[in-house]
Amino acid sequence: MPEISRFYGIVIKMFFDDHEPPHFHAQYAEHEAVVSIETMALIGGTLPPRALGLVAEWAALHQEELREGRIDPLP
Repeated sequence: MPEISRFYGIVIKMFFDDHEPPHFHAQYAEHEAVVSIETMALIGGTLPPRALGLVAEWAALHQEELREGRIDPLP
């Protein structure tokens, strides 16, 4: 799965043509969560509270890009 962002030990991954609803995956240490792009709600998995807060803040900043598939994978 292509990585689209990395920060504070959190890795964000996403397939742009994956199944509905549109979502991305966030990994932190042994934790993984699936987050809805539209609602920013957790739709699967878990993250520690601090990591979840950082992911929510990142997602809010990039929501439009995520919706439109305008985020390039990391090299």
